[in-house]
Amino acid sequence: MKDMSSSNSKDIQPVQSSLISRNITIFDRRTSIRLEPEMWEALNNIAEREKCSIHDLCSLIYIRKRETTSLTAAIRVFLMLYFRAASSETGHSNAGHGSFASMKARACISDDYELFFERKMRSKRSVSYRGNVA
Repeated sequence: MKDMSSSNSKDIQPVQSSLISRNITIFDRRTSIRLEPEMWEALNNIAEREKCSIHDLCSLIYIRKRETTSLTAAIRVFLMLYFRAASSETGHSNAGHGSFASMKARACISDDYELFFERKMRSKRSVSYRGNVA
């Protein structure tokens, strides 16, 4: 497990961004959006499914977003809401959802992290047996 408590300033390395910047046209005005590769892939999937362009999707998101919300944030929320609306119990079951143990297995976590979760679960059980659940 990573030790996050002991780090000197000389040990700290700049984190390389995984964001990808692309130009999008919103109502004939070009703007730049930075999203994770997975978000771009999801946006492409939705545009393909809905038979429109990414530009059309982003224009629609722009119309509906709050004035105080950035377009990038609005796109991320749209993606989550779109796929949440499309989810079903059958889909969750087919994906193996419904069990944290299965989720940990899919995540392929190291033994150190597995021990962390085991200790946490034991701790929760001992608290609930004493009747001190918050």
